[in-house]
Amino acid sequence: MLDAIVAAAVAAGDAILEIYARADVGASVKGDGSPVTAADAAAEAIILAALAKCASDVPVIAEESVAEGHAPPVGARFFLVDPLDGTKEFLSRNGDFTVNIALIENGVPVLGVVHTPAHGEVYVGDVDGARRAVLKDGKLSGWTLIHTRAAPAEGLRVVASRSHLTDETRDFIARFKVGDLVSAGSSLKFCRLAEGSADLYPRLGRTMEWDTAAGDAVLRAAGGSVRTLDGKALVYGKRGQADDVDFANPWFVASGPFDPFAVAAAAA
Repeated sequence: MLDAIVAAAVAAGDAILEIYARADVGASVKGDGSPVTAADAAAEAIILAALAKCASDVPVIAEESVAEGHAPPVGARFFLVDPLDGTKEFLSRNGDFTVNIALIENGVPVLGVVHTPAHGEVYVGDVDGARRAVLKDGKLSGWTLIHTRAAPAEGLRVVASRSHLTDETRDFIARFKVGDLVSAGSSLKFCRLAEGSADLYPRLGRTMEWDTAAGDAVLRAAGGSVRTLDGKALVYGKRGQADDVDFANPWFVASGPFDPFAVAAAAA
């Protein structure tokens, strides 16, 4: 199944890049005010068809389908799909957009595939660990294990949302000794932590489960964590929430192998 999911992500990425090259990418605005393009729809169709072949018994929660009112019942095991995470980055043509496919079991992302079409990278996280490959001329090569790094004494490398940096996030970052602050889009931030090129990604702002699940799986497999502000692991399959819509995430902090809340508390 993993090979089929990776192939689906790459095929979706190819479709995205074909539309990315057009002058008109078919952009419009959804009911929640977020942008959507022809690439979102094309990529999601490819992924849904592939999942129907390799795991027809597993329900799929996919962003664009949910936007159209199609969210099937889910049990302990289901897929979360964001066919084009970072649509704002796609529209601004900075390359920081991703394809995300995750398998959830009992609220935990146990498998995640993140593909960065413009950068030619594929990240995978599962029970066998986290790894990264390079896509060149349509072929994946150079699979290497990746892992988080220990927090450097000279200061953390913090990645933050390029398009959604809130005042609350800035205030949280101010509690740490920061050596470098880098703006990045989409689930690519989780992957930078997973490969040890960054240390902290706080997101004190709105996200949905399909935005985070695949990157979360990669980061967890690499030795990191994604925790809500009460210190608990971020969970998936949240429906019937009293204070928010289905599949909405609370604020969270993603990090390498250290406790960001203990560091923040000590600095308070």
